Amino acid sequence: MSISNELVNQYPWLPSLRKFYKDTRELSYSEFISEIFSNTNNVQIAKRVLKIFEAAFNNLEEIPDKKNDNLNVHVYLLLKIMLYALNNKIITNRIANLYSKSSYNDMEHENSISNIYDICMDLGLKINSYDPPEPYGLKIVKDHREKLETNFSIHYIDYLSLASNLRDEYRKLTNNPLIDGYVFIQNKTLIRLIQEYVRNKLLIEETEDKASLKAFMKNVSQIQGFKDLYDNIKTLWENRKEEFDFTFKLDIKNKEEMLLSYPPCVIEILKKAEEGQNLVHHERLFIVWFLLALEYPVENVVNIFSTLPDFDKDKTTYQVEYAKRKNYTPYQCLTLKSLGLCMADKYKEEGELCREGYGSKDPVERKKIKHPLFYVQLKQYRSEREKEYKRNLAKRELEDSKKPNE
Repeated sequence: MSISNELVNQYPWLPSLRKFYKDTRELSYSEFISEIFSNTNNVQIAKRVLKIFEAAFNNLEEIPDKKNDNLNVHVYLLLKIMLYALNNKIITNRIANLYSKSSYNDMEHENSISNIYDICMDLGLKINSYDPPEPYGLKIVKDHREKLETNFSIHYIDYLSLASNLRDEYRKLTNNPLIDGYVFIQNKTLIRLIQEYVRNKLLIEETEDKASLKAFMKNVSQIQGFKDLYDNIKTLWENRKEEFDFTFKLDIKNKEEMLLSYPPCVIEILKKAEEGQNLVHHERLFIVWFLLALEYPVENVVNIFSTLPDFDKDKTTYQVEYAKRKNYTPYQCLTLKSLGLCMADKYKEEGELCREGYGSKDPVERKKIKHPLFYVQLKQYRSEREKEYKRNLAKRELEDSKKPNE
């Protein structure tokens, strides 16, 4: 299948980028950067990249004055290189969320479904297209009935692959019509799945090879245009990063012990929040209810969300205060498993209690943890027992040392 050059210019994350811009793709990072900043449009390209970072740091939902011309490819590639150079998870997550959301908006406003079909085909997805739309179900809300129809169905394997990181209940395969191996989904739902693909394309992991990064920066910093852009972005971040600082300052008893007492499901969410990753709806609800149940101050719970791309302090404060008034109970373990939020297998040490249970040396008689709050309670109980044992041991050793030698 042949895809148009114009579509690749608009969506440079498409695999066909390699075909249309083969010469560019074969350049090394430094060669590509030199080419960009010797280009007559270098100032415009740098401004567009800077504008993306400004929008991300300002919590915008869209890239202002975005243009989908041939410079868009250079902007996209330079953006990825800059994320590598900055080597900051919070920045990377914010850019990935903003850029993918912007791509979603572009796809949602496509005048022709054929472009969406071409995008899917270029991504190697097994997909069926229907024109006119194909009816596939009925949505009933109270007395209102709505006939569901769509232009697309996608093979269930591709659906599961794209939706693997989207844990919302309605995205589960069991909650979507499946006919002959193909999932019938709304057009906007398909676009949302493609958005997740785009987001993952920009999620560059922080490199632990500091020597290679340092050598790279020493090389490209000699290219004045790149150095100026890098310095401008760093200055923007230095001025704004405190607003996204992951703070967890608690003036409550046994804070350190409580942090060591978290179950894997909570550790995973806090880790994602610290890195600036977006949290799905159930993750947000659970972490709020869990921390409020442990009597954490509202302000500290709100601060956890400060690194998230869509953070709004006033809105988040209102929602956390509302949850506190309602006194919601955090999800139990069975619910967390059904939502895909149980992380017992991912965290070997912290998840041992979840996997193996407690109360007896006999595996058959061991009891299972049924609620994350009980996990905390049991961990703290064990911690107190261990402290008591050490105190008694020290006391006996002291008493023995005072006894006269026989």
